[in-house]
Amino acid sequence: MSKTNMEIFETLESEVRSYCRDFPTVFTKAKEHKLWDENGKEYIDFFSGAGALNYGHNDQKMKEKLIEYIMDDGITHSLDKATSAKAEFIEKFNEVILKPRDLDYKMMFPGPTGTNAVESALKLARKVTGRTDIISFTRGFHGMTIGSLSVTGNASKRKGAGVPLNHTVTMPYDQFVDEKDSLDYLERYLEDDGSGVDLPAAMIVETVQGEGGINAARFDWLKRVEEICHRFNILLIVDDIQAGIGRTGTFFSFEKAGIKPDIVCLSKSLSGYGLPFAVALFRPELDVWSPGEHNGTFRGNNHAFVTASAALDYWKDEKFEESIEQKSELTLTFLNEIVEKYPELNGKVKGRGLMVGIECENGEVADQVTSEAFERGLIMETAGMDGEVFKLFPAVNIDDAALKAGLEIIEESVRAVVKEPVTN
Repeated sequence: MSKTNMEIFETLESEVRSYCRDFPTVFTKAKEHKLWDENGKEYIDFFSGAGALNYGHNDQKMKEKLIEYIMDDGITHSLDKATSAKAEFIEKFNEVILKPRDLDYKMMFPGPTGTNAVESALKLARKVTGRTDIISFTRGFHGMTIGSLSVTGNASKRKGAGVPLNHTVTMPYDQFVDEKDSLDYLERYLEDDGSGVDLPAAMIVETVQGEGGINAARFDWLKRVEEICHRFNILLIVDDIQAGIGRTGTFFSFEKAGIKPDIVCLSKSLSGYGLPFAVALFRPELDVWSPGEHNGTFRGNNHAFVTASAALDYWKDEKFEESIEQKSELTLTFLNEIVEKYPELNGKVKGRGLMVGIECENGEVADQVTSEAFERGLIMETAGMDGEVFKLFPAVNIDDAALKAGLEIIEESVRAVVKEPVTN
């Protein structure tokens, strides 16, 4: 097979392209935790499609179910018409995920991406409460459409909207200001009629902020957010698009905090196979939609229903969640050892479960680590306002040997950066 000319991308594709600049090669094949490029070089994937491939690439069982469905001429596109694939997913998700966790939610399929789920959640909260404002949190990221951008903290992303982003109020996330309890501040604003902050329709929060720098909120903080919402009759929206589906150890990232959000947004790894798929979950009494009031041409992605149903089989066995916990402990121990062994990194371990990373002195250092890792055959990205965190997103079902091999490459990369710093 002839090599792909990189000028195709450089000449014809928009300058907006991003990840191909960080990983400058042409990928041709992927399986489980591995990727291969057209030169035959093998990579361990600690990127996992930015959290859209929590089960790795081309999972065998999901692939077989999807091929079987396609070969039987199963429905592909259906809008929100009833299909057998959709019925199977709804019933299985309720039985395998919701009921065992004592969660009573209606399911809404708003469109295929995470920002579609967030937009529908914001719209629903405003419709239910009759209020306009939403409280979001510093460094949060919720999507790239206008409503989602309005509750996103990143200044450069917000600027891209090109218009004012209104009807939102930003409050400090957990430990954003170390010396103060951020929720005392928030609660005072809600209590004081002179604060200038109107009672909002909802608060939207990530339990672990992905793009914001792998910032993990304490469980007590999340519990108090829920209590404040209940006190003021504010709806609580948890954006579990990146942190959910096992990424932080449990199916929903909020389970260990002991909270039950009013609305939950899921996407990314929900399909299990990298197929576009999103859902908004909400308490039945919030289901005040009129038929067709919120819709989308691709809200009936039946191929994603098929693979998502197959992915739920992982969660039937309690040992699966236990295995994620074991891998999380191994990874956390490794990261703490890296920070201790290489003080020149000025590192700080962040995150929860298999959504973790090390905050470096600045973005330049983190970039150097990820670049060194790529040269050594490991793919991972950075996060944070300055890209100062190199983050680890291995598949949650990666085997221990592959996980350890990836961690060894990270140590080699860190050592190369701090012992042999790159000079411009």
